Amino acid sequence: MAQPLPVAETLEPAADQPAEPARKSAARRLRAVKPAASNQPEPLAVAKEIVTLASDKGAADILLMDIRKQSIIADFFVICSGDNERQIRAISRGIRDGLDEKWGFDPLNQVRAAQEEAGWVVLDYGSVVVHLFSPQMREFYRLERLWSEASTLLRMQ
Repeated sequence: MAQPLPVAETLEPAADQPAEPARKSAARRLRAVKPAASNQPEPLAVAKEIVTLASDKGAADILLMDIRKQSIIADFFVICSGDNERQIRAISRGIRDGLDEKWGFDPLNQVRAAQEEAGWVVLDYGSVVVHLFSPQMREFYRLERLWSEASTLLRMQ
């Protein structure tokens, strides 16, 4: 999801226009300014890295969904399962540690042990949201069905 830039960085007077118009009522022409180059990875690259990290920790039934056309909350969902509380914790920590090591990313939310015990951990990285379920919770909530209109980019069994 593209992050909006502050107005001051986004627009500036056109080159052929004086900084202060002669008349206050005169309309100012503005032109878009290209944002500064960023070393931030694209959301799809982050999502693919999450899939790799989850797979490395033994996550099952990994699903990468493109939800850009359905929602403004994120660009991609990664949905996966862990067999038990210990594996869910290992997958969650593997994703958090891997993204922190590679790009210095931390999730926007705090992950609590109670989430791991309950069988549903959410890691919110802004443009990418990870849903890590126990098999029972995944069957109960059926996010794949809820978001069935979204494009499935990848499914790993």
